[in-house]
Order: sequence, then structure tokens, then C-alpha cells
Amino acid sequence: MDAYSSTIINAVAKVKTAVVKIETYTQQDNKRTGAGTGSGFLFSSDGYLFTNSHVVHSASQVHVKLHDGSQYPAQLIGQDTDTDLAILKISAMEFMSAVLGDSGDLQIGQLVIAIGNPLGFQHTVTTGVVSALGRSLPSQSGRMMDGMIQTDAALNPGNSGGPLINANGEVVGVNTATIRGAQGLCFAISINTAKEVANELIHFGKVKRAWLGLSMQQIDLVPKLRSINNLSSKTALFITDVAKGSPAEKAGIISGDILIAFNDHAIETVDHLFKQLTADKIGQLQYLVILRRFARTELRITPAQRN
Repeated sequence: MDAYSSTIINAVAKVKTAVVKIETYTQQDNKRTGAGTGSGFLFSSDGYLFTNSHVVHSASQVHVKLHDGSQYPAQLIGQDTDTDLAILKISAMEFMSAVLGDSGDLQIGQLVIAIGNPLGFQHTVTTGVVSALGRSLPSQSGRMMDGMIQTDAALNPGNSGGPLINANGEVVGVNTATIRGAQGLCFAISINTAKEVANELIHFGKVKRAWLGLSMQQIDLVPKLRSINNLSSKTALFITDVAKGSPAEKAGIISGDILIAFNDHAIETVDHLFKQLTADKIGQLQYLVILRRFARTELRITPAQRN
């Protein structure tokens, strides 16, 4: 067997028992009606699993089907529509949880594998490469989801909530969306962001985060720009849009700026920025460093709470 096929087979084998099919139901007039299906994956030995918020958002009941066909009712622990993530919990025992990787290590062009249940076909595998990192995409709530992984691994309805894995079988993203009318434009929430969201959902049932109002894309910093500004970071965040009336607009940030630091922390990825935007920053004066026309500029900003 060729090396490429062996890599995919071995990677899928490491995570396949953790991938589940999610079936949602609505209840009306004492009658249960199927509302839709999606995907998810178990990430802890005690039955916690990831899926998308839009998969379970309007469901009155959720059932989870494991790789061996067994079914379990699921408890919704919490969901965050702004990142399109939800955490469920089941009482199953016969499974191996997925290993969560580090999406900060991803490189453009790297092999990735999507696993899910598109159109009800359980445990479907598709492959592709990382097309871009740090993309912004509108969520179901209308807010921008930042730090998205763009890939050309084919996704279809039902793939939502399934894992995006690397060649080692580690989960690097949660599959979430495609661009309608386009081919090869598929997106996953970075697993580093998902870990942060999961921690808050499990402990508090909701996510409370500071908001700046930026749409961003991760870029490589060219050596000349790094040299001029004495930067050790190799990547930063290119500002593609600034929301009207947002803290970022009030601070004077404009499209085309490059964000390189928040307070004393270098910002190389959206995940780095996400970690800094904790609830204690809301309403408190912070500062960030940008590059504008090759020059380094420091700006003051007061993050707001996301409504």
C-alpha cells in the first residue's frame, strides 16, 4: 500500500471510535419529530463531546449514536453561538476519546482529514490540505468567528461538529461550515479555541469574553518588515474589517493594520488573541501594538462585552 493511503488509514483508526452521529428531535403536542443530524466527537473518558451549536441549538432532545451502533441520550452542557460550539455529555463507556492536538502548529498546505456523517452516511472520511489560517467567518448569531481553519477537505450537511484531524490522528479543528455555491471552501474552528470555549462551558455553562470588533486573517511577516521593527514573531494578524461602533473603531484601528501585540503579549495567531480576551478585560483600558505602513504604533482600547 502507498504511504499516502497508509497515513490516512492509520490516522482515522486512532480517532474513529470517538466520532459520533448526532440526531436531534423537537417535541410538539406530545409528538417527537426528527429535526436533523450532525456529527461530534468524544474528547474525554467521562463522555464529554464536541459538536456545533447550530446542530443542537433548537433541539428539545438529542441522541448520540456511537461507532458500534449503540445510542445514548445526551445532556446539553452548554453552547456558544458566537463560536458555533456546543458541549454534550453521554454515559457511554465503550469508546476511546480523541486526542486533541495543537492547531497553532498547523501549516498552510498540511494534510488534514475530516470525519463525519454527511447526509446521514456515518463515518465518512474526506481529505484535503490547510488552505489558509486565521480566517474570519460569520456565525449563526451574526458575530464573526475568528481563527478559522480553511481547508479543501469536502464537507456536506451532516459533517458539522465532526473532527478535523492531522496525519497523527490528533484533532486540530471542529468542522463547521462551507461556502454555498463554492467548491473547496470549507472551514473548521481551531481546536485551541475550542479547548478554551469547552473549559468555560463545562464550568459555567456559557462563555463570557471581551470583544474588540475585528475581522482578521493570519499572515506571515516578511523578513524586511520584521527587521525594520525588530520583531521575533514570524506571523501576525492582518485586520480585514472593523465593526462600526466597536471598541476597535473607537481606538482608531483601520482595515489594513497588522496586529502584533496585545498588552505585553506577542500575537501571532487568533488563538493567542482569544486567550487574552478574558472577562476581566471587559471595560478595562488595554493597549495593543499594530503595524501601519511599516511603522509600529501603540493604541489604547477598552474591550466591550459581547451581547
